[in-house]
Amino acid sequence: MGAFIGIDLGTTYSAVSFLDETGRPKILANKDGQNITPSCIDFSDDTIIVGEDARKGLGINAVAARFKRDMGTSTTYELNGHKVTPTECSALVLKKLVQDTTVQIGDIDSAVVTIPANYANEAREATLKAAKDAGLKVDFIVNEPTAAALFYAHKNNEELHGHYAVYDLGGGTFDLSILKVNGQDVDVVTSDGIHKLGGSDFDEALQKIVRDKYEAETGEKSDEEDYTRTDAEEDKKSLSKRDSIKVRINRKNITVTKDEFVEAISSMIAQTEMLCDSVVAEAGIEYSDIKEVLLVGGSTRVPAVFERVKKTFGKDPVTSENVDEIVALGASLYCAFKGNREKLSNTQKKSIEKIKVAESTAKCFGTIALGVNAKGEKERQVMILIHKNEKIPCSVTESVYSSHDNQKEVRCSITESTAAETDPKFVNIMWEEMLDLGGDKPQGQEIKVTYSYDENQTMNAVFLDVESGKELKTSLSMKNNDDSDSDIEKFIVE
Repeated sequence: MGAFIGIDLGTTYSAVSFLDETGRPKILANKDGQNITPSCIDFSDDTIIVGEDARKGLGINAVAARFKRDMGTSTTYELNGHKVTPTECSALVLKKLVQDTTVQIGDIDSAVVTIPANYANEAREATLKAAKDAGLKVDFIVNEPTAAALFYAHKNNEELHGHYAVYDLGGGTFDLSILKVNGQDVDVVTSDGIHKLGGSDFDEALQKIVRDKYEAETGEKSDEEDYTRTDAEEDKKSLSKRDSIKVRINRKNITVTKDEFVEAISSMIAQTEMLCDSVVAEAGIEYSDIKEVLLVGGSTRVPAVFERVKKTFGKDPVTSENVDEIVALGASLYCAFKGNREKLSNTQKKSIEKIKVAESTAKCFGTIALGVNAKGEKERQVMILIHKNEKIPCSVTESVYSSHDNQKEVRCSITESTAAETDPKFVNIMWEEMLDLGGDKPQGQEIKVTYSYDENQTMNAVFLDVESGKELKTSLSMKNNDDSDSDIEKFIVE
């Protein structure tokens, strides 16, 4: 029997699951016996501490946390004399998960790592780089809402049919996806998210309440270690069950009520509602068309969040005790579905044989060409080739033309944007290179541009000079080709 695992690399907590011998996804506890592992790291000399012991140092030590928000950027963190990147931090968390997992189930045949639906290509590449550095064989990644829907579809005794919303509010990101489900056939209609919004922002709001109250009552400012993010996270959980809490700082009791906390986070919850309106409209449906709202992520346990979702969608959302684990559980199903079926037992094969997944693109992809504006003037414009929510895999070919006689070269580019932007100032240029045209041809030479987006969300592009046959090719793949050694190997993960 092969070991197929799914990993939810979360902003605040991570989890790993595998498909057991009965064909059911099952969470693998870490060495401390916990189903979820804090995504935190701390250095002590050349030993790195990952998980709960590192989390306890938040606000006291220079602990790296919530680095998932910075994936794909040039951000670095300095920890006890060591400089580390978000990718290296993620690799260290994954390494710990792998170590704790292999002790229980042996070697891993294949793994799937989940990502937010609204991740940019750079963040997707960074995630696979982290998995590679952690020693994982990752052939596929899957969007978190898709994994969640797979779990709900697999778990439900009655097959799901119709439109469903996956409301995923975790520690650091928010995603809403509209899915069309027919049994275990999951079609992602549309998805969008807010990259920096989640439970960690709720924690910081609670910290601010406590700091402000302490200063108002004592006339003194409190230090960060007096009331850390870890303290706030625990008290946030208490406020989900109680009307008020007492926080003791420097022998002074500070009372915080649930109403005060809800007021402090109300604008953040309102942002999720506005995104829901946008995503539902983009899907071309009404709220009444959605059969159920599936809750994912630990922050959906906050009563104010639950009530806002209920009000927004007009129905009680579907939740479970393990909202922190749903994405990982669904990812292991996806891993077995996409993996080598010959390594599955007959029972496992039967469990996943009905699964079908049709994902869609989360961004628009285009190229910059010379166009004509509303005034009839020539200007550089973005020509969209692959639109957001295009079903994957897909391939599109369009033609552009040289703008003047004896043109020696043409600038080829690939752009990325969250909407169908035509102004180059509002897009991300992912790749750019010059194609040689020779310089001895008249204006209007045809250049064919072909974009292909595969099921692993890899962008392949070809720019072809039709007359000469010269072409430029590039592949913007999540499979990072950087074979340089990772510094994480010199650290012992505790």
